[in-house]
Amino acid sequence: MSNTAELSEDLVRSTLASVRTPEGVALSVSPALSGVVVTAGKVYLSINVDPAQARAWEGVRAAAEDAVKAVPGVVSALVTLTAERKMAPPAPAPQAAHGHGHGHGHGAPAPRGISVPGVASIIAVASGKGGVGKSTTSINLALALRDMGLKVGLLDADIYGPSVPRLSGVAQKPETTEDGRTMIPLENFGLQLMSIGFLVEEDTPMIWRGPMVMSAISQMLKEVKWGPLDVLVVDMPPGTGDAQLTMAQQVNLAGAVIVSTPQDLALIDARRGVAMFEKVNIPILGVVENMSHFICPHCGGRSDIFGHGGAHAEADKMGVPFLGEIPLHMRIREMSDAGLPIVVSDPESPQAAAYRHVAQGVKAALDRVTASGKQAPRIVIE
Repeated sequence: MSNTAELSEDLVRSTLASVRTPEGVALSVSPALSGVVVTAGKVYLSINVDPAQARAWEGVRAAAEDAVKAVPGVVSALVTLTAERKMAPPAPAPQAAHGHGHGHGHGAPAPRGISVPGVASIIAVASGKGGVGKSTTSINLALALRDMGLKVGLLDADIYGPSVPRLSGVAQKPETTEDGRTMIPLENFGLQLMSIGFLVEEDTPMIWRGPMVMSAISQMLKEVKWGPLDVLVVDMPPGTGDAQLTMAQQVNLAGAVIVSTPQDLALIDARRGVAMFEKVNIPILGVVENMSHFICPHCGGRSDIFGHGGAHAEADKMGVPFLGEIPLHMRIREMSDAGLPIVVSDPESPQAAAYRHVAQGVKAALDRVTASGKQAPRIVIE
């Protein structure tokens, strides 16, 4: 084969006939092979197995990845191993010996979710719905934390709509370590960066099922040479679905920042986002009101297009910190589209100052969480 145009799903599947499952069956005909995507010389496939067999299948995953990478014309290959448990009602929380429940007593600490080597704290930037400016908030928050002297990374966990490549002005493919098993994050503006958007073309649709999405996010956390970082900011997928809940349950998040606009519809969804994180005992670091008001670039007048103060009032009602308001401003949009976030391109502007104010609140909340020793538990649903 001489070029990537000859690549196809059928060719990939035939290549996988040489890879054997733990039962000795060709992977190409195994029901565990749940998805194959071929695009522009890049191959993605998912192997879905019972959680109890995950360790036995890791060798199969590695062999499949090596086999696909060896096919002429393959630029890169990502093989994800997913292990799903059937959903069931969670077991009642164990009572501490002295009778306190709800996890607020002083009994044995809850088991932690996965930690990421080289990363001190992981914070999620989330929203109950899309279109509220979560990704723009994420990168400017990361940059503002950087300006506070922290070493910061940014993980784009929005598989279906990755924005970090455009926002950061970075487009190249990440390199790997010598063994080819660990990706090296890209860097710009003093941030370490990782996104599925660095691995696929910008206009390539990610037609993946939930298990493939979660496995890809897990690999971008654990199989990337992060660090040393004080904070890893995770730009979460919008909403409160399976990917968000699994991320919240399986990753040792230090806390979550919720982004909303002032309008009632967005606030309802923001409330759901707060509730989701609270249900899995992840601290809410605070709420940000994005697009809080519009500043006319001609006259400087202010207009409350989406209403005003709704997120602040909602945060007070829910008993969580309010981190600040970010205006709807042409300069923020223009610089974001140009790959030059406002905190970098115009650091002395009022808009950049608004992000720095939010970052100060996040850092203060993160310090409180760290000082309290509270860690998010790892929840396994049997």
